[in-house]
Amino acid sequence: MGKRLSKIYTRTGDDGTTGLGDGTRLAKDDLRVEAMGSVDEVNSVIGRVLANEIPPGVRECLERIQHDLFELGAELCLPGVTKIDASHVERLERELDGFNADLAALKEFILPGGSPAAADAHVARTVCRRAERMLVTFGKSGPGGEAGRRYVNRLSDLLFVIARVLNRSAGRPDVFWQQGKNR
Repeated sequence: MGKRLSKIYTRTGDDGTTGLGDGTRLAKDDLRVEAMGSVDEVNSVIGRVLANEIPPGVRECLERIQHDLFELGAELCLPGVTKIDASHVERLERELDGFNADLAALKEFILPGGSPAAADAHVARTVCRRAERMLVTFGKSGPGGEAGRRYVNRLSDLLFVIARVLNRSAGRPDVFWQQGKNR
């Protein structure tokens, strides 16, 4: 952080703009700013998952992810800077494979729910998918950010698996979709 904020409000955004890390000012509804906000939102919802009692391995994984998401936000805030690369995506894939290895194979669709922590992980997954859509939209405006988009794509898959792990840890079954249940 270049300078510490002793005062949280600056009034510089009162005109509908926000500042990037390089000093550029953009409209608050600019695609870059929307992407930054979407990544921040995922990070906040993961914080909600972390507010629950969860297994240490899941906690450590999600804490690493929060730091990665802050790096991705910094990448978006600093045009031309790359902070998320293939090694981040590969780490998520290893963690995904590790958590998924002990789960029963899926034969049915799962509904969001179960334990409170798992339900929060499902919310994080859906917010992550929305952030991914925003990163795809933003990516159409110029080059860069491919690893970040892949990272967020893997993260949504990981959050789905983590929701299942959290249900199992809480002694709760996955909530299966029952096709035609309300006909």
